[in-house]
Amino acid sequence: MTKRSDRRESLVYHAKPRPGKIEVVPTKKYNSQRDLALAYSPGVAIPCQEIDEDPSNVYKYTNKSNLVAVITNGTAVLGLGDIGPSASKPVMEGKALLFKIFADIDVFDIEIDEKDPDKFISVVKSISSTFGGINLEDIKAPEAFKIERELINDLDIPVMHDDQHGTAIISAAALLNALELVNKNIKDVKIVVSGAGAAAIACTKLYISFGAKLENIIMTDSKGVINQSRTGLSDDKKLFITKRKINSLEEAMENADVFIGLSMANILSEKMLESMSKDPIVFAMANPDPEIDYNTAISVRDDIIFATGRSDLPNQVNNVLGFPFIFRGALDVRATKINEEMKKAAVIALAELAKKPVPEQVNIAYEETKLLFGKDYIIPKPFDPRLISEIPPAVARAAMESGVAQEPIADWDKYKEVLEERLNNNQKLIRIIHRRARKAKNKKLVFAEADHMDVLKAAQICLEENIAEPILLGGKKVIEELKEFLEFNEDVEIIDPNDRINKDRIENYSKILFKKLKRKGKTLDDIKRLLRGRDYFGAMMVENKDADCMLSGYSKSYPSVFVPLIRSIGKAKNVQKVAATNLMITKKGPLFCSDTSLNINPNHKEIARIAVDTAKVVKRLGIEPVIAILSYSNFGSSNFDEAKKVSKAVKILHKDFPELIVDGPIQSDFALNKEMLKNRFPFSILNGRKVNTLIFPNLDSANITYKIIKELDSAVSVGPILIGLNQPIHILQLGASVDEIVNMAAISVIDANERKIIN
Repeated sequence: MTKRSDRRESLVYHAKPRPGKIEVVPTKKYNSQRDLALAYSPGVAIPCQEIDEDPSNVYKYTNKSNLVAVITNGTAVLGLGDIGPSASKPVMEGKALLFKIFADIDVFDIEIDEKDPDKFISVVKSISSTFGGINLEDIKAPEAFKIERELINDLDIPVMHDDQHGTAIISAAALLNALELVNKNIKDVKIVVSGAGAAAIACTKLYISFGAKLENIIMTDSKGVINQSRTGLSDDKKLFITKRKINSLEEAMENADVFIGLSMANILSEKMLESMSKDPIVFAMANPDPEIDYNTAISVRDDIIFATGRSDLPNQVNNVLGFPFIFRGALDVRATKINEEMKKAAVIALAELAKKPVPEQVNIAYEETKLLFGKDYIIPKPFDPRLISEIPPAVARAAMESGVAQEPIADWDKYKEVLEERLNNNQKLIRIIHRRARKAKNKKLVFAEADHMDVLKAAQICLEENIAEPILLGGKKVIEELKEFLEFNEDVEIIDPNDRINKDRIENYSKILFKKLKRKGKTLDDIKRLLRGRDYFGAMMVENKDADCMLSGYSKSYPSVFVPLIRSIGKAKNVQKVAATNLMITKKGPLFCSDTSLNINPNHKEIARIAVDTAKVVKRLGIEPVIAILSYSNFGSSNFDEAKKVSKAVKILHKDFPELIVDGPIQSDFALNKEMLKNRFPFSILNGRKVNTLIFPNLDSANITYKIIKELDSAVSVGPILIGLNQPIHILQLGASVDEIVNMAAISVIDANERKIIN
């Protein structure tokens, strides 16, 4: 991505369709006069009185129990420095977004125009009663230490400066695991810390709490080694004065076991790295460029364990692994503070999670065959869905055991279920899909209707986000005018099948297609005329390997696109029926619905086959399919033909595909409501499981249902995803939005990449 397009994309993202990244959404009904009377006057007086009588009722009747303030004065923002409160607001909104999507925590971002620490503390104290917790952010040291310390002492809600403790917690977990891998004891290792800011000091203090010896630690700042010759040091730095006669980073690195970098790019030389002890551990966490280049480091020392703050390298020390889940656990027991016991519990939980078998969803997200605990995997990945069910309980339990919890948890199994349900309020699966598409790299995707504004916008996004390399089909003049309007300045291939310049391609494609259609009443001239149409032309581009995949259908009916595809491309080997599934990202999690687009009234064998093929798509996205075969009846309660065909399909699946978790016939409410199913049909294999795949008895029910879900639930719809076509070609829903087109583009790229791997 060019710098210009990067800048433009960022500004458009923050400005459109409405400024900012967060909003306030009502959680109660407000449709009637009665609703409004309860929400405000006169009904609101009742909970006010209850809170007045017992202040703890504020957690019962307001959102305080799930509300965190992200507070800054903008004095140390990312790598930008002291840019002030207003300029820091986009960062604070971003932090709010991360709290919400990773842990379902609501946030108000607050930017305070005050550098004096005492006045800043006073302001925060005066507004603290609004919140269940406070996340301090991007406040420069040493003021950050004083501000956090006094707020923790004076307030009865959790307070944490994430710049300090977030990095400390994540890096401590990584360090414990790295030391285990090289069989070194934290009590014995020599540690060099480059940087002496808030994060570096917090990290080092946490390592000491796990057993690191102060006499084995050398800390450096911009003026050199913190030793006995230094004057004018802050109290926090004085703690790390070394008695050893060391004056430079180069001297400190000799025989060091661990390097912790929180300073600046390229400060660690190859010579310094070579001088470290056997099996060195290097955490080069300066952003965006680490203290030493990754490729350089691993070429100099093949025995190194290396971590950075970058997402494109192994072992990313990413604060998002910590702060959402630490606050989640603290809020859920109404902790009065986040103490050392809670931080250490988070460290241990993160370290242990990295040693457990990794869910397939995570392997797929990071294009790994199988992530295993080892040198390149010492810390969990941010997309790991287990974070929310592992870290908050550990933090909550530590709060209870250390005496700072006001609402102890009694049923831990139930608590974990609640946490897992919270995960479903975000679009993590969409992010995984996009990431997988980016990993595929340079896949050529034909946009068959690129002379439509929304399609061209989607193509532009795909190019800029490295999801695909677009090939634009359509009227060249129209496309170029639209590109200019969108400031889509990158060079991409534009093809108009009706342009005489493509005569040779038409000739070549017509020979290939004629072999397929000559026994279907088509002459060579007929074929050439068909190839003037974009769907035939685009399909043959994929067939002839001039492109990897294709999208069409934005402005045309589904059948009018499907017919050219099935004629020119055909079904894949061993496929009896081409089908389609829609992935719905609902508030209760992902839900696959099949067949939503093609098979009007499939028989029992076809329903069984659709279920099997849909299960393959679900697994491809890293999810274990739990399948309900839907009907208006439950488990044979009806003898009508429509119900009986579903029963027959289920029998086929149970007999021929025993590995599938599938049952039916079942009504949709029983399939989706675990309590109802358990009470009425305890024998079902679906009991205790969350159904994520629905197979419908006919096209009517499938198409109607998924569109109702989309509109009423505001669910994101990805699809229809074609199942069983011979090439990675997919058809958009008529009038698909830009986001829907981008999502389908990512699916098409993944499809193309997997076929290439298999072949």
